[in-house]
Amino acid sequence: MRLTEFLLGPAQAEPSAEPVNLAVALMSSEGLRPYLANWEEVAHYFLRGVQADAQSDGAPETLALLHRLLALPDVAALIERPPPAETQAPVVPMHFQRGETSLTLFTTLATLGTPRDVTLQEVRVECLFPMDDATATHFREMAVDR
Repeated sequence: MRLTEFLLGPAQAEPSAEPVNLAVALMSSEGLRPYLANWEEVAHYFLRGVQADAQSDGAPETLALLHRLLALPDVAALIERPPPAETQAPVVPMHFQRGETSLTLFTTLATLGTPRDVTLQEVRVECLFPMDDATATHFREMAVDR
């Protein structure tokens, strides 16, 4: 939440009728996209993941999300293009830039490997981690400011 507030400003006092969807925010020019310096690389990777999920789980909600993302400007074209030049890095960095502040992060997704409840099978926990000392320092300072 602090990252999105840093990039987009404080949350609106009046919540919108529709809940915030971070997938849409990541891909939308009204959301995080303008602050993501390597948007095309991240968006291509993310969109391929949503596409794979839609094919594997067959859930109408996942397919609806895929169609919603593909309807955003410039997103459908990502499917047509080959992925940006592959690097040897083990992760895709997310490089956020706002003013003079540059933050480079990577993300991990955790799922329950052997859920005993069918509703837990789709739970995913995403964590963002700093990729450099400057980003780590920025987040430590954000944590102290509150």
